[in-house]
This record gives sequence, C-alpha cells and structure tokens, in this order.
Amino acid sequence: MAEKIKVCTSNFGKGAQDIAVYKKLGGYANISSRLFDLSQFEVIDLVQRSGLRGRGGAGFPTGLKWSFVPRNTGKPVYIVVNADEGEPGTFKDHFLMTEDPHRLIEGLIIAGWALGSRTAYIYVRGEFLPCIESLNKALNQAYAEGLLGKNIGGTKFSFDIFVHRGAGAYICGEETALINSLEGQKGQPRLKPPFPAVSGAWKSPTCVNNVETLMALPWIFQNSPEAYAALGTACAGGTKVFCVSGDVKRTGVYEAPLGTPLMELLTSSDYACGIDGTLKGVIPGGSSCPALLPEECEKATLDYECMAGLKTMFGSGAVMPFNTTRDVVVLLNTLGNFYSHESCGQCTPCREGTGYAKRILNAIINGEGHDGDLELLLSIADQYNGTTICPLAPALGAPMTALIKKYRSEFEAYIEKNPNHGSPRICATYRPGAFW
Repeated sequence: MAEKIKVCTSNFGKGAQDIAVYKKLGGYANISSRLFDLSQFEVIDLVQRSGLRGRGGAGFPTGLKWSFVPRNTGKPVYIVVNADEGEPGTFKDHFLMTEDPHRLIEGLIIAGWALGSRTAYIYVRGEFLPCIESLNKALNQAYAEGLLGKNIGGTKFSFDIFVHRGAGAYICGEETALINSLEGQKGQPRLKPPFPAVSGAWKSPTCVNNVETLMALPWIFQNSPEAYAALGTACAGGTKVFCVSGDVKRTGVYEAPLGTPLMELLTSSDYACGIDGTLKGVIPGGSSCPALLPEECEKATLDYECMAGLKTMFGSGAVMPFNTTRDVVVLLNTLGNFYSHESCGQCTPCREGTGYAKRILNAIINGEGHDGDLELLLSIADQYNGTTICPLAPALGAPMTALIKKYRSEFEAYIEKNPNHGSPRICATYRPGAFW
C-alpha cells in the first residue's frame, strides 16, 4: 500500500552507514549510465515531474529552484545542504544523516550532475557530533570506491563533498545567513535580491537544499517521477518525514505520504500511537507555526495547501501536540525568550521587537501583566511582517498571534493576578542588557 512506502527512512536500523550494506540495499545504482546518459535539463525535468518540493519548510518546487541556477557564467556552481536544523521540535535531519548518510551523498551526486556543480558543502549544526562522524565516515568510503572525486565511474564528471561544522545559531538555518557562516562571516541574513541561485557562496551561483529533499532523489530515479508523485497529493508529490514530540504515547521520526490526516499520524499504531491525555492543541510544523485547536486537527491533513487553509504552515514537519495539562502562557513565554535570544540583531523590528515581546511575556508570567498587554503583543506581531530581512521575527509573531487569540482566557487569567493590572504600563527607557 502507498501509505507504507518509505522513501527516506527505508534503511533505518539496517546498518546502511556502511557502504557495502548500502549497496546491497540498492544504493548507488543510479550513479551509472542511468544518470550520466541524461542531460542536465533532462534531470531537472525529471525532478519537476516528480512533484518534489523542498522539505525544509518553504515547500518550493525543487526542480523549479534548480532551473533558476544560471549556466555558463564563468563561475563555479555550489550546492549547499542546509543541515543546520535549528527549528525547535525538529530532529529528522539528524537521524537521516546518522542512519543513512550514503543516501544523502547519492542525492548530492544527482544534484551535482543536474546543476553542473563540482563542489557541495553539507552545513551541519556544530552540536551534531554523531551525525558529523557518520557523514565523514561515509564520505571516506565513497571516495575510496571512486564515487566521489575525479572522473566518477569512469566519466568526465568530478564532484567533491565537504562537511562544514556550523556555528550553532538558529539564524544560520536561513539560507543566506548559512552562506555567510560558511564563508567565515557573521551568520546574518543577506538582503535579496540577488538570490543565492545567482550570487550565493563566494558570489557564485549556489543552490541550497534541505537534507530530506536531496535524500528523496535516489528513490525518484530508482523508481520513477510518476511513482513518487503518486505517493503525495495533486500539488506535491512523495512522502514526508515527520518529527513527532510532545504529549503522544510514542515520540519519534515517522515517514508518511503527503495528505495523511494529522490525527492518523498522532493516533495510528503505525506512528505515534495516540495522545497522552486530552488533546489541547497541536503545533503542526515547528515552533514558528500557529497552533491548531483540537477541532481543527480533526480536519487537518499533512500537506501545504490544507495547512495554509487553516492559517498555519506545514513547516519543517515538526508535529508537537500538547495536552490540557500544558500551560499555553508558559509555552509562548518560552518561545519569546528563544526568538529574542536568537535574533542576530541586524534588523531593528526584530532586534527590538522580539526583545520587547519577551519583556512583556516575562512580566505576564511573573504576575506583572497589565490590561492592554495582549493588544500590544498582537500589534507588535503584526509589525514584524514585511519589515525584516529574514523571517525570524515573523516566526515569533505567527505563533504568538495564534496562541493569544485561541487561548486568550489563559493569558487574561495571568494578567488578573496583578492587583494593579488595570493601571497603565510604565515602560522603562533603559536597556539592562544586549538586545533587552
């Protein structure tokens, strides 16, 4: 059955970290005439027909993204793998790279041929030491087998892959901040345009893809783009790897076809095995996504269009249900502190705005809230939109707006703990520390 097909996690627990095992499981079969007899544009067309969309959160069509990379500019084309994975609640890429690093390498070779690239960098969060070790071991094996380096498989195609240990900052998950960090600069986002496809790493054409996106490529080539498209929805092909944490009976990494009902992922014995307690809400795609109420969860399906229709996002696939014992005010306060801390400080609306939101939320938690604080927080969230270089501040604004509107009574109960909540808030004009 289609729902049982696994694209990226099929080798979990099988010892695929070793290249001999990976080959026995069908790995690297595409690195042959099957790939090299196709032109760059034929490969891109094949990926477009598969309906593969970026699995990092934005969901942009992968083949279309590749088509934006210019040819014959006289500059090298770089591929950068965004394996920073800093979104709270997201941990799938870490497991994918640790359990099946050769699948990522094979996907990179396919992408390298399609884009006319000779060099790829895997930007891995610096704390992911087991993952980095697994990748480096796999790369050494691939070089030893002639699958990387000069003249791969007796062809004229040469391709090198390097693992880059990242700076450990949430902001480096943004593609231009990642590129800056890769170059040895501050991990701060760049103004766009120019986009990385035209001027990215070292001012050269650069394609940035998520780990899961690239790991889907070997399956697509091994089977067919039509078979991959058939696994998903009309608007997006394939499966998705989900990170399920929070109040469920079995947390973990699960792969399911796009379009799978959200409650099936949370309750089926094939996946999370049920809610632990009484469901209060679900964060469907990572901490930056607005939460869904239980009645919304009942009609939600795991795809881009349905989530957009529910005024939230599919995101990175980090599904976090929470039960009625959880304090939503504490949850939002935690998010406020996180995003304020992770702001790179480059944009005033983000630097000052996330800090201001954090101070108000901390005051509410400490019993020092005032009437009008919720309206002020909603106003701050609204002013994030379209005023910053990158989406970090809006990534706080979206869940903040949703949680306040959907669980307003819980916030009001905290504010009423302040005997003087009806008096105007007096805002200090000094800053006790960097970024508030």
